[in-house]
Amino acid sequence: MKQRLFILSQYLLPHHLLSRLIGGAAECRSGWFKNRLISWFIKQYRVDMSEAQIEDPSAFEHFNAFFTRALKEGARPLDTTPDAILSPADGAVSQLGQIEHGRIFQAKGHSFSVLELLGGDSERASPFMGGEFATIYLSPKDYHRVHMPLAGTLKEMVYVPGRLFSVNQSTAENVPELFARNERVVCLFDTERGPMAVVLVGAMIVASIETVWAGLVTPPKRQLKSVRYDAAARAPIVLDKGAELGRFKLGSTAIVLFGPEQVRWAATLSANSSVRMGQGIGNGQVG
Repeated sequence: MKQRLFILSQYLLPHHLLSRLIGGAAECRSGWFKNRLISWFIKQYRVDMSEAQIEDPSAFEHFNAFFTRALKEGARPLDTTPDAILSPADGAVSQLGQIEHGRIFQAKGHSFSVLELLGGDSERASPFMGGEFATIYLSPKDYHRVHMPLAGTLKEMVYVPGRLFSVNQSTAENVPELFARNERVVCLFDTERGPMAVVLVGAMIVASIETVWAGLVTPPKRQLKSVRYDAAARAPIVLDKGAELGRFKLGSTAIVLFGPEQVRWAATLSANSSVRMGQGIGNGQVG
C-alpha cells in the first residue's frame, strides 16, 4: 500500500513547481539555513567529506555548491586500460545491456524507446539501434558531476522537456517509459567507438542540469531545443576521456549509448552494481 501511494503521488504532484521551490532553497546563502541543511544532509546520507576539495561544510556558499562539490585530485583515478569505457558518474548500475528492437530495458515489465529518449528524431536515434546502453543512478550521497566515458567531439545538445518523476528502483518498476518521460539533456559525441550519447535525466526536485560548454540548460520555454556544434562557425568542443561533462543540482540518472558492435560491458557488472566515476565498466574490444 505504501508503495502504491508513493507512485500515485508521483503523478499528482506539481513536479516543476516543487522543483523550482526546492531549487530556490538550495541557492539560499543565509548562513544558519544553508549550514543546517548541509549538516543534516551529510548525516542523513553519510556523505564522505574527506574526499572533497573543500572539507568544511560551512565553507560552501549554498547547498547547491556543496551538492556539486569538486573532489580532491586523485580521488577518482581513471582506468588507464587503452580500450576502457569509463563510468560517467558515481552511483549504481540501474541496467545495462543491448538495445533491442529500438528499446532500452528499464525494469521487469518495462522498457523505453531510444527514439523518444533522444527527442523523437529518427536520424538522431538511428546510429544506436541494436547498440548498447548503460544506465547509472546517482543517489543523494554520490558525487554529482558527470564525466566522459570516452574522449569525444561534441556534435549536438538537445534539451527535451518532460515530467520530473523521482528516479529510483520503485519508480523504475512502476512508471512506464520513465526515462523517456522525464526532462533531460541529450549530449551527442563522435568518439573512436563511433557515435556516443550521454543523456542527463532530470528528476523530482532536480533544480537544474548544467554542461561545461553551455552552463545552466534552462530554455525560456519547456519545448524541445537542439543546438548543433559541427557548423563551420563554431570552434569544435573536444573533451578528453574522464573530463567533466556536466552536473546535476540535486541528483538523478545518466544514460550512455553506443552503436552496435562498438563496446562490450564488463561481465562483472549487473543491475545494482556499485560504480565510481572513472572505473572501467566495459571496453571496445568486441568479438
